Amino acid sequence: MVKILGICGSPRRKSSYTALSAALKEAEAQGDVQTELVELRARKMQPCVHCNKCLRDESDRCTVFTDDMTELYDKFYEADGIIIASPVYEMSVTAQLSTFFSRFRSAWMISVKDPYFFTKKVGAAIAVGGTRNGGQEFTLQTIVNFYNTQGMTICNGGSGVYSGAALWSPGDGSQTMEDEIGMENAGNLGKKMAVMTKIMKYTDVI
Repeated sequence: MVKILGICGSPRRKSSYTALSAALKEAEAQGDVQTELVELRARKMQPCVHCNKCLRDESDRCTVFTDDMTELYDKFYEADGIIIASPVYEMSVTAQLSTFFSRFRSAWMISVKDPYFFTKKVGAAIAVGGTRNGGQEFTLQTIVNFYNTQGMTICNGGSGVYSGAALWSPGDGSQTMEDEIGMENAGNLGKKMAVMTKIMKYTDVI
């Protein structure tokens, strides 16, 4: 069985949560897939100060701050696939998600000890904007860049959904998600993630 971890970077349980839930539901529907959804909202996390103490300590997690990020390291490292969803804030990811990303300086130690550890992990992205063209592409690319930094394998949504699923939820995101095409793309992304994680986990090449 493969494990797919969903990370919702929104400070609210609104549109991004809805889209991510749909993706994880479709992933599970493919069989042999276990999913978990983690929210960053209300978590107290300090941003990385780039002191490099984690590297000096040869640790795969921050050794300076013990906060709500600490438990997320194991969830991330143990997952075969990661789907990260974020609303668009100022044409990029949320502050919560940016903080989460920054705390992976320590992941470098894993790559040093096992260069292929992250290669077999698959990452996918979901972004929800308040307007039709509200910065979704840049937000998706920010998430993909995080995966690339770790050396992970990227999963797009298929033809026409190049960087990940981009959705539109007019206004402040508190209304019912009515972007049928966007939700369909989120579901298809989940299906493809199920396939990709199985390929990467069960193919004995590296």
